[in-house]
Amino acid sequence: MTEVKSPEVTAPAAAVPSESAGWSRLRPFLPLVVLAVALILPYSTLHLPGIFEGALNSPGTLQLLAVCLVFGGLAAGYDLLFGRTGMLSFGHALYFAAGVYGTDILITRVGLPLWQAAPLAIVGGIILAGLVGAVALRTVGIAFAMVTLAFAQVGAILVARDFGGLTGGEEGLPLDVTGVPAGLVGVANTVNLYWLALAYLVVVVFVVHRVSNSPTGRVLAGVRDDERRIGVLGLDPYRFKLVAFTLAGGLAAAGGVVYCLIVGGASPHITSSELTLSLLVMVVLGGPGTRWGPVLGGILYMYLDHRLISVGSSGAIDALPAFLSRPLSQPLFVLGTVFILAVYFFPGGLASLAPRLALLRNALRLGPRRES
Repeated sequence: MTEVKSPEVTAPAAAVPSESAGWSRLRPFLPLVVLAVALILPYSTLHLPGIFEGALNSPGTLQLLAVCLVFGGLAAGYDLLFGRTGMLSFGHALYFAAGVYGTDILITRVGLPLWQAAPLAIVGGIILAGLVGAVALRTVGIAFAMVTLAFAQVGAILVARDFGGLTGGEEGLPLDVTGVPAGLVGVANTVNLYWLALAYLVVVVFVVHRVSNSPTGRVLAGVRDDERRIGVLGLDPYRFKLVAFTLAGGLAAAGGVVYCLIVGGASPHITSSELTLSLLVMVVLGGPGTRWGPVLGGILYMYLDHRLISVGSSGAIDALPAFLSRPLSQPLFVLGTVFILAVYFFPGGLASLAPRLALLRNALRLGPRRES
């Protein structure tokens, strides 16, 4: 009798413990670790040649980091419009300028102390954003972008022409420090301004995250994906967009207050449309609609914007051939090149870098096992 052999069944491979399991458990605590490092950073005397001109606790480095943190918060607030609601505004610099000039004018011209001028400037920015949004949101698409740009240009013209003798015109308006607490004045107190900028960033990230995870945030995401569907559900997209527009304007005005204290005054370049375009680049570079992408994009963009100026005028760049030294000495050329490469290789921005590297690492780890 012929023995019938049952087909051999290959035993399943033993489950390999995932190396990313531990990382997944620790990942929620990573922001707290980064925050702790940022808080104690001013106590470090570490010097990083080529990255910063001085030690980490030097006033110049702390001021640069403070500016980067402010623009990280600005980019996160702008992402509330662009990445999470789908509104392309070309006038967001107007509300940032309202915070800067509002604080400076109320302290320098009116004589108010900071604790009164700052809330008034923020409230003024919120009211201005609400009024502009009430008009601009009657349009959509490119028309909406052009209307916001028109309002921003009006603000830039008023500042440049020294409306009412308040803004200082093209020369700007230095801040009268007599109305500012002593702890926020002087090179020795740059560390306090750094912590103030860090606090602003934390508040913006917290507000944007809470709004995005709330029912209002889910409606805003629906408006971004399909505004007509939100209308069919019986909700008014206009009201929700106006809330997002006004909130983003208020966050930008708050950033203007902090920026005014860091740089010690106001200058007309913050009213230009180039600032809004820079915010758009920051968000796209970091990853629109993500929690940390716009923050990383804003910090990286401002760091490169400041550092490339000094690098471009260094002797190492001048020693290069003319066809290399000329373009590399222009910060905007280098920034544009970085932006193009980042968008081409990482369409989702810096926020998509970690998942892409994880997939690549898993593919490389599983490749030899499949061959065996």
